[in-house]
Amino acid sequence: MSINPLASQHCTPRKGKEHALDTAKVDELLAGLPGWQVASGGKAIVKNFKFADFHHTLGFINAVGFMANQEDHHPDLEAGYGHCQVLWSTHDVGGLSLNDFICAARVEALLHR
Repeated sequence: MSINPLASQHCTPRKGKEHALDTAKVDELLAGLPGWQVASGGKAIVKNFKFADFHHTLGFINAVGFMANQEDHHPDLEAGYGHCQVLWSTHDVGGLSLNDFICAARVEALLHR
């Protein structure tokens, strides 16, 4: 399985509507991220992750949090015993930017290490 080339990229500051992705670009980028879906009226991407127990869920959350801090791009997380939902959006563009897809690809890379 090849790793998504987005996972090797880094986030850059993106502010303003000119950085918002159109539907065609969103669909193209989603094709490389199995299980990720458009949510929130097209303004976010989301995926639900399942784990054996809370210990593994918390480890995942900590790894995502560390990566998000390094990229200075932070997701909304919702978690409980054995599951975590990760939602990416870029508030500064009012929807989705390339940063959301970079971070989603980095989450996938974390799980394949």
